Amino acid sequence: MPADAPVVVELTAEQTHPLRLAVLRFDTPTKEVVFPEDTWPGARHLGLQVAGELVAVSSWVPRPCPTDAAALPAVQLRGMATSLTVQSKGYGGVLVERGCALMAADGVTLVWARARDAALMFYLRHGFEVVGDGFIDQNTQLPHHLIVRHLG
Repeated sequence: MPADAPVVVELTAEQTHPLRLAVLRFDTPTKEVVFPEDTWPGARHLGLQVAGELVAVSSWVPRPCPTDAAALPAVQLRGMATSLTVQSKGYGGVLVERGCALMAADGVTLVWARARDAALMFYLRHGFEVVGDGFIDQNTQLPHHLIVRHLG
């Protein structure tokens, strides 16, 4: 494998914080990057390294989707962040696809998130669908939509 090939790695929640701050909180009223769900049982934190540098992070939290009446085995994708210096190079997509594959292997059949409207096209390209009306997130004060992706 080439030295600069992307590698997905398991992280601690704390290892996600710098990218969460730089990407998700640089333009928001809150600078809080610690999520209560970070330490929930079964929560997983994944990162993508390129040439040894952490360029993307994501957290996957076992949690029912608020719109899923069937109560499928689900995870919430949280804190998805790709370094501003490498956005639009496909690295975020590599991380989302690998995360979805890992979740499917664990028996998860539904991934959901509260996605920023600015990132909707990214998620749509990766098999997510928008569910319901948009809303303003309380923490970020930015427009969001609920998105879901069925695995299997």
